Amino acid sequence: MQTVIHGKVRLALHELRGGLGRALLLLHGLGERSPSALPPETSAWPGPVLALDFTGHGQSTVPAGGGYTAEILMADADAALAQLGAATLMGRGIGAYVALLLAGARPLAVRGAILRDGAGLAGGGPRPGGSHIPAIEPDPVVPPDPFAVAELSRDIRPPDYASSFARQAAQLSGLDHPITVCAIGRPDWLRAVIEEPGVEISDPHSALRAYAKIEAA
Repeated sequence: MQTVIHGKVRLALHELRGGLGRALLLLHGLGERSPSALPPETSAWPGPVLALDFTGHGQSTVPAGGGYTAEILMADADAALAQLGAATLMGRGIGAYVALLLAGARPLAVRGAILRDGAGLAGGGPRPGGSHIPAIEPDPVVPPDPFAVAELSRDIRPPDYASSFARQAAQLSGLDHPITVCAIGRPDWLRAVIEEPGVEISDPHSALRAYAKIEAA
């Protein structure tokens, strides 16, 4: 396991398989952690495979007091990407949303983002809901951090905001299809992303094979 520093947070970056070439970086779903073994669906990837534990998850730091947003998790993944260099992303659930954001924010370093079903895919919907404050167990057994689960499950996902990241990836990455959707679930933000030019619908194996052929930036 490698350690990635993101501010005061220590992130766990797990090497599931070594090798040469561009890395495949796996981003897990909400409340989950990185897999302990290589997932079978990644067998089509020829290079190294790594997985990141987001802040408050797995073996990464659990900060005091919450304050989680999808953009915080994007910054986690960006810190890992800076350590790896160019990488292809495969995200599940909230990890898929993070992969989309990072593909738009770092279009030259992200050589394809694969978006899959998983926990936290929908988030809190396209607009703010009620003002309910969730009750958090004061002495939880962590991880995952209950603040992360409570706050990120209500994280707002405006469709136009999500599609702007897909648009930026399409315009600046140089890839024909910088985003590939392999999810059955279609929350509003993902439906908006699918409508953008350069976004493809496929299955994980086909997406991995296609991105494996792309030369690193």
